Amino acid sequence: MRLVIVTGMSGSGKTTALKMLEDAGFYCVDNIPLSLVEKFIELVAMPENEIDKMVLGLDVRADVHFEEAHEILKALKDKGYPMEILFLDSSDSSLIKRYKETRRLHPLTPYGRVEDGVKKERQILEELRKASDYVIDTSNLLTRELKAELDRIFVQNESYNSLMVTVTSFGFKYGIPNDADLVFDVRFLPNPYYIDELRPKTGNDKEVQDFVMNHPESEEFLNKLTDMVKFLIPNYVKEGKYRLVIAIGCTGGRHRSVTLANALYDRLKDQGDYGIKLDHRDIYNKRG
Repeated sequence: MRLVIVTGMSGSGKTTALKMLEDAGFYCVDNIPLSLVEKFIELVAMPENEIDKMVLGLDVRADVHFEEAHEILKALKDKGYPMEILFLDSSDSSLIKRYKETRRLHPLTPYGRVEDGVKKERQILEELRKASDYVIDTSNLLTRELKAELDRIFVQNESYNSLMVTVTSFGFKYGIPNDADLVFDVRFLPNPYYIDELRPKTGNDKEVQDFVMNHPESEEFLNKLTDMVKFLIPNYVKEGKYRLVIAIGCTGGRHRSVTLANALYDRLKDQGDYGIKLDHRDIYNKRG
């Protein structure tokens, strides 16, 4: 039997993940008290049990002593019960934004500030997160991207990528992305905006890409950036980092930054044990 424990930060997408795994053929049980977890796993692990794929959702809502979940699961693993722990995480800013958008109360601070609940929950879950087999950061994941990652791990049984790299373009006139780990400024490159026929196009168009990359400084910058990022990624993985956002900015986020972000993404994809996605934050931004 394959047993998956789904847990993580409130608001990170655990309910969505449970539904996706249920659609993939797993029998799902959500939010049972910690005191029943051991007995439940003992029952489903019995030889006469006909269920061969089980998901158990654990949440801080289930018990006031949820910090004991790590020790309970560790003890069960030590007894030989095969289980995989999937931990869904998200940045504090993303979690707070989701709570504010949905006007929901945090389960740990129903009468207080969401920020305090997120901080308290992260402390409670710290050891459980460290002991998890898979950590997926949903801060920048679309629903379909989360589904693809779950399918890859639990349906196709492919290797797990502990680090998710996001390459994003942006415009400095709209501000630097709040979640950026590495920020690079390409405003030193020749600007297609001042070419009448290129102005309405973007860095996704070949004409703009050719204009930007035909300048020697563009190719040199891309080579140096690629070398540095390829050096950093395995060291980030070794250090246990699970999310890396590389932000490349120009003035408006439509031409140069998009071109370089596309080029960097092309050089990094399929290059190692990490997931990677591409995003263009301001490519169609008309503000200002």
